[in-house]
Amino acid sequence: MKQLALLRPAALALSTVLMSAAPGWASAAELYNNGPVVDANGLSIRAAKAATFSFSAKSASKNALAEDFTVTGAGWLISSIDFFALQNNATAFTLKDVSWSILAGDANNGSVIASGITALSNGGLLGYRVTESNLTDKTRPIYRASADIADVSLSAGHYWLRWSMTGSLSSGPWTAPTSDARLGNAMYSAAGSSFAAILDAGSQVGVELPFVLNGTMLAAVPEPSSAALALLGGLGLGLAWRLRRKGRPAQAR
Repeated sequence: MKQLALLRPAALALSTVLMSAAPGWASAAELYNNGPVVDANGLSIRAAKAATFSFSAKSASKNALAEDFTVTGAGWLISSIDFFALQNNATAFTLKDVSWSILAGDANNGSVIASGITALSNGGLLGYRVTESNLTDKTRPIYRASADIADVSLSAGHYWLRWSMTGSLSSGPWTAPTSDARLGNAMYSAAGSSFAAILDAGSQVGVELPFVLNGTMLAAVPEPSSAALALLGGLGLGLAWRLRRKGRPAQAR
């Protein structure tokens, strides 16, 4: 037991040096934002040549959406996902849960890294999906719907996020394109079919769909510093000396 007592302060000192030498984890934060969802006025305005207000993510109809993203650095630890959806004529938050999956590689045949069905919490009303001719239309309110998921660790690389949702109203849930109407490669699965590129019915161009990934950016783990190695060697020598002295017979005075 006394030998263990000798080890404790040594181990504590070593752990302190190692922790100070290695980079720490950042606090949970926004890792990736595929927005914007609305403009500065809280509006998602349908592009002039576009004909589609939004795209169905309705689980009951086996409809689903997919978007890609790229993990950078040493990797990410994802702890929550924010989706942005609407149900026509909603006057309050009506979204219930989301069926989601993250795949490495292809949206159809890639390897599923993580998946689940997660309850959605109300992240607040962001604005409305409207046309240029009716900027005050309140028919399509867009809400942030937050899913607190079990932590998913992803190394650097290319991934796809797929999702479908439920809500308490009959219309939707729907997801509108990003408010900047930029060209993109979002995909859609209708009635359980394979995912295919979304093309707006009017403009016939691809779109981007908004979502946000939240969590922690992982830090690269370096080799132990020279100070930590030196301390480890010194502690080992000191402990060996103490144990050797403890085993010697007492000398006569």
